[in-house]
Amino acid sequence: MTSVDKPTTTNDQQQQDRDAKAVTEAALFEAFGGVRGMVETVLPGLLFVTIFTINKDLHIAAIAALAVSLALVAVRLLRKDTVKHAFSGVFGVAFGVVFAMMTGNAKDFYLPGMLYTLGLALAYIITTIAGVPLIGLILGPVFKENLSWRTRNPGRKKAYAKASWAWGLILLAKCAILFPLYWWADTTQFGWVLIALKIPPFLLAVYLTWLFLAKAPPPIDVFAEMEAEELAEKERKAAAQQREA
Repeated sequence: MTSVDKPTTTNDQQQQDRDAKAVTEAALFEAFGGVRGMVETVLPGLLFVTIFTINKDLHIAAIAALAVSLALVAVRLLRKDTVKHAFSGVFGVAFGVVFAMMTGNAKDFYLPGMLYTLGLALAYIITTIAGVPLIGLILGPVFKENLSWRTRNPGRKKAYAKASWAWGLILLAKCAILFPLYWWADTTQFGWVLIALKIPPFLLAVYLTWLFLAKAPPPIDVFAEMEAEELAEKERKAAAQQREA
């Protein structure tokens, strides 16, 4: 290799690295909802704790939180956007409203979400130990690789395992803070702490996922492989028909 070739090769590699990071970033935004998804996650709970802090009225706070969740879904439907993140928020808020109304304890508005977080943390850890890290199951279809990383791309499987461990441990740490506060803190204090812990752990987990996957081997596009195989099969059939003719 000549001295002239080396910078070109280096530049090509740097461009490939930038492209891989950009693809990974876009996939993570699609999978986890991006900025809008974070707003839809935080806004109902923020409205609930704000109203309850002001007037201590559980019913008004709960109804307002549910109403804003439904409004967010309606906006997405009108704009013909994907509604999976908004719908998940509606279900979470609805369960919280039901729990709080049944017990009369405003803190129970947050209990379903806390239990979901705990279950999700355990799911990340258990699936990783089982050799099928959950983050790979979530992102595989987004990267068009499905489950090819399990057997055909060990470097990528390792990255998914690291990312799943990160998600599991971060969510467990969040639960370790929230569950004691659920018993000890008053409703207003607990609500504001919970809101404060909505976004930072999520951003940390997403950043670590991006970091691990950006350094991993590129995904195997199984959809492109299937399309190529179908095209090759059509060409073989066309060639066979020509020979028979």
